[in-house]
Amino acid sequence: MTDTDSVTVVRSEEELFRRTEHLFATATEVSCAANDLWTFAWQHGTLDTPERVVGTQHRGPVRVRKIYRAATLLDPVAAHHLAVRRDQYGADIRVTADEINETIILDRRIVILAGDRTGGQRSYSVITQPDAVHGVSSLFEAAWRSATDLAAYDAGIADIRALAPQVLDLLGQGVKDETAARSLGLGVRTYRRRVAELMDALGARSRFQAGVRAREIGIV
Repeated sequence: MTDTDSVTVVRSEEELFRRTEHLFATATEVSCAANDLWTFAWQHGTLDTPERVVGTQHRGPVRVRKIYRAATLLDPVAAHHLAVRRDQYGADIRVTADEINETIILDRRIVILAGDRTGGQRSYSVITQPDAVHGVSSLFEAAWRSATDLAAYDAGIADIRALAPQVLDLLGQGVKDETAARSLGLGVRTYRRRVAELMDALGARSRFQAGVRAREIGIV
């Protein structure tokens, strides 16, 4: 662990939880940007998330906002979990196809930034310096304004989610579009549109990159 006057760097999720549990317990506003469902999972006996920590320990009202990458909704299990978090915990969830910095903001006065994984563990920076917190909060608000409500985005991606495993498998095999479309009972134009929509959800610029991103989030 390393510290400065306004930044504390911790080397694992377990250490992060120990040092911030009390902050989540008293927070009245939690904002989070995450690439996938399991970002910022707290290992404390059982797997917890910020919503769950706040929901079980905080005695007053709390506002929870979360932004997820669109690729998360390609996984049916993850999509279900997000709906549960929204409905049971009252979390306000939006979705974006853009790149995001994985971040948690507590009461607009504390920022937690996720770092790279080294040696199988991820480091986190806990920041309290007001100007830095304000800067990160401004970036989050901009991402929030441009993101799409979970229900609206999920309705548009439902068909893509259903076809994603087969399409990714066909792309991985290098099957020609005409043959792939026929195997799925689709027209070639429809198939190509589905591929383009899938690539957009994955944030991929090529079909090869789509396969890489899909493996990273575990949907193939």
